[in-house]
Amino acid sequence: MKVIVIIPAAGLGTRMAPVHGAPIPTGKEAKEKKPQPSKQFTELGGTPILVHTLRKFIAMEKVSEIWIALRESEIGGFRERLNKENANVRQRRVELVVGGEHRQQSVANALNAITAAPDDIVVIHDAVRPFVSAQIIRDVIEAAAKYGAAIAGLPAVDTVKQVERTAEGAIIKATIPRASIVLAQTPQGFRYGVIKKVFDEAVADGFMGTDEASLAERSGQEVAVVMGSPRNIKITTPSDLELAEFYLGK
Repeated sequence: MKVIVIIPAAGLGTRMAPVHGAPIPTGKEAKEKKPQPSKQFTELGGTPILVHTLRKFIAMEKVSEIWIALRESEIGGFRERLNKENANVRQRRVELVVGGEHRQQSVANALNAITAAPDDIVVIHDAVRPFVSAQIIRDVIEAAAKYGAAIAGLPAVDTVKQVERTAEGAIIKATIPRASIVLAQTPQGFRYGVIKKVFDEAVADGFMGTDEASLAERSGQEVAVVMGSPRNIKITTPSDLELAEFYLGK
């Protein structure tokens, strides 16, 4: 059984804005100010977040190859960055593919580029979740092989409210029992035959899901949940980055 990892990393990361209270550049300063890097290239401890994430999968013996979907303009620079990495990274098969405007398109582009048997496992992971543990990765791979599809997730600890949006905010309509709620994380793993089928169906129907599991659910595929971790955070805001720096220091 071959394990293939896909890391979609073509997003702009618009929520990684300056920290609240930081001065907004004006005039000449604004014109000369360099554009902020995409969130996956934001440095964490002097290393891009994406590289931290990549290293987690490089270290997994079960992983055969890794495909990273990037914006076309960023592929050349990231390939140079990989060439500067240590020997373990350079000796593993890491392929770069042009991503799409949306996450689903980026994953689809990678799926169309890989060669796999129906029972091989495809693992999809957020580029900006650098603290995923080896145990979570192993658990997702094993559950995907057994059930066809699996994700990492966390039980909800806060009270969850269903609301109706209004012009002035929102009005609560119901309280959802926490026992039936799971907060989805990545990695999300699938047998290749399963993930290719549900992606092809989504394309045919013009359906855009919020994650890969939502495509599988829509197709009637059973999706197992394995225990994630509160440390497996997705770095999307400056406050997330502050927490990530704390975790890295620990």
